[in-house]
Amino acid sequence: MTPLDPTRLAEHLHGHLGWLSGAALLHPAILLRNKKRRAHLSVALSTALVTLTGVVGATLYGPYRDRLKQGIFLEAPQIGLLFERKEHLAFGAILIAWSAALAYVVAQSARDSLRDTLRTYAFRAYVVATALTVITAGLGTVVAWYKTF
Repeated sequence: MTPLDPTRLAEHLHGHLGWLSGAALLHPAILLRNKKRRAHLSVALSTALVTLTGVVGATLYGPYRDRLKQGIFLEAPQIGLLFERKEHLAFGAILIAWSAALAYVVAQSARDSLRDTLRTYAFRAYVVATALTVITAGLGTVVAWYKTF
């Protein structure tokens, strides 16, 4: 019996959290379609989840670079480039989710016309963050399918 590799476990956790983040980010987008609906918990938890997913991914970058990156680029450069794009899209998804959360929070104390604008922005930003997260999770799945820890 082989011992459990913590890096491999973290990689699986990261992948599952990525897909869950995509689903979680869709929830505040759905709630924010209605300008009167409160979404405090949904905004906080979905933004926290996508951030946690990014933190786990960032901790995996060192082992990925040391153990997998060169081999992937030598054997299948297209797959290596997918991973590079995945990193950029993931950063964008996290940044956009945080901007949506900030817009939602500021909207709570804004005057009516600004409140509606900020909530509309938050809704649209969560839709974009959802799309980027799902694309990122898909690219990560392709890379992990090709080569894993």
